[in-house]
Amino acid sequence: MAVASSVGQPLPWLAPRFAELTRLADAGRLPHALLISGPRGVGKRSLADALVARTLCAAPGESACGSCHGCRMLASGYHPDLLRVEPEEGKRQIRIDVIREVNAFVAQTPQQGGYRVILIAPAEAMNLAAANALLKSLEEPGERTLFVLLADIPSRLLPTIRSRCQHWSLAVPGEAACLPWLAERLGDEQEARFWLGLAGGLPLAALSQAEPASRALRQQLVETFEALVRGAEPVAEAARLERQSTEAILWYGIAWLEDLIRLGLSGQSGELRNPDLLPLYRQAVKNARLRDWFRLLDYAREQRRLLAAGGNPNPQLVLEAWLVRWSALLRS
Repeated sequence: MAVASSVGQPLPWLAPRFAELTRLADAGRLPHALLISGPRGVGKRSLADALVARTLCAAPGESACGSCHGCRMLASGYHPDLLRVEPEEGKRQIRIDVIREVNAFVAQTPQQGGYRVILIAPAEAMNLAAANALLKSLEEPGERTLFVLLADIPSRLLPTIRSRCQHWSLAVPGEAACLPWLAERLGDEQEARFWLGLAGGLPLAALSQAEPASRALRQQLVETFEALVRGAEPVAEAARLERQSTEAILWYGIAWLEDLIRLGLSGQSGELRNPDLLPLYRQAVKNARLRDWFRLLDYAREQRRLLAAGGNPNPQLVLEAWLVRWSALLRS
């Protein structure tokens, strides 16, 4: 979910990292290529956008001025010296023809006399041919060129790409740093704390999960879980979820399996991300061995990875197979 921040400013919990980047820029030590990584929902894009805005600003201070010609162009949605690269609509990969445009862009003279900036997100979406095509520009970018690559999982990038970038990894923020921001948007601190816990401390993910459609999906999945505990037919339950995103369903399933495993290992409920599901967890923990939940967790993670990479053409079959496995454990 994209969340707008103030002009030229990153989200509040990323302000210290932005200050580090601005100090490097002011000292002339900003590298030509940055790889900014971190879990989805931590706010990587807001940090990158703030850096891009300041880099293209004609009169930057602590952040972009917001009023020069460059800032006004950026605010309008177009700047001739900025190239944003992402998968085409409906596609999961960034292909080589797009990277050829990057290479041509890098060879041009900046129209505004400042930097040329290339923002690639998500960088791990580049297929092998695209990633190899980018290497030449990363090796010989020319003066006043800045590459910013965003990645949820940087290990999926070619080692040769990673080695040519300065890597900035963003950690999950502490609750104190992001809870006020989330509470302001949700209108209630207790609700913000609940959704932040559910999202594993990731504030943008928490905001997304709190949206009505996501709440409705979660409730439907809770009802599915309850039905499976009572012995419902898993294929029929999968059919009821047919219009929903299988990736989103697996996201919830993975979080619930991690909770189940925590409960099974410690017997304590204090570390659960979904404390409202404790009665269901206790029933599930009674019905299956811990190692079986680990196996199902591995399966769910692998299927979600394949779906994200476009490696499985039939998400509904994945969902059916996953619920069949859930059901078998709940009845064992």
